[in-house]
Amino acid sequence: MTIRVLIADDQAMVREGFGSLLAAQSDLAVVGAVADGAQAVEAARRLAPDVVLMDVRMPVLDGLAATRQLLGSPARETGPRVLILTTFDLDDYVYEALRAGASGFLLKDAPAADLVHAVRVVAAGEGLLAPSVTRRLIAEFATRPARRTRPVSLDALTPRETEVLRLIARGLSNAEIAADLVVAEQTVKTHVGRILGKLGLRDRAQAVVLAYESGLVVIGE
Repeated sequence: MTIRVLIADDQAMVREGFGSLLAAQSDLAVVGAVADGAQAVEAARRLAPDVVLMDVRMPVLDGLAATRQLLGSPARETGPRVLILTTFDLDDYVYEALRAGASGFLLKDAPAADLVHAVRVVAAGEGLLAPSVTRRLIAEFATRPARRTRPVSLDALTPRETEVLRLIARGLSNAEIAADLVVAEQTVKTHVGRILGKLGLRDRAQAVVLAYESGLVVIGE
């Protein structure tokens, strides 16, 4: 199945470079390339891409605002996956991008293979964060007080699902979770699917945000 990709970046060289790279992959198709956030919103609604590569700093409408427009409720469940691209790994956009509904966050200086992999990962419903971005995200959560009231939605999880959610929030892959719990990796995938379904989440990135915001996982535990 071909993954349809829309590229949104205000630099023509970046759009052309990423476009050529992705178009060379047999399972990827670049359906459009735009230069600002407003164009990204319009093109995404018109072209129905599976993944939008979204630059953060763009004219007219920045990538964060564009992501909010694309993925605001109820479109959060039906909109495209958004992969945020930036040259800055320590800017203030990491947390807000994930809150806006982005599924991934990748640095523009990452190897070409990483970009291709990232598109496939978010298209498959997984969340993806560059290591330096993960550190920034954890640091951001560390400065925020944990929510005292446990969200009612978490009560729908079984004890094992809650345990899996905690491990997801700590950055473990399905294989690592399987090893930690001594179960099959397919069993972990089943748990993850049920967790996302019960909590109404799009992917693992959103699960990480909820786990920290709710206080289910506390920095330094």
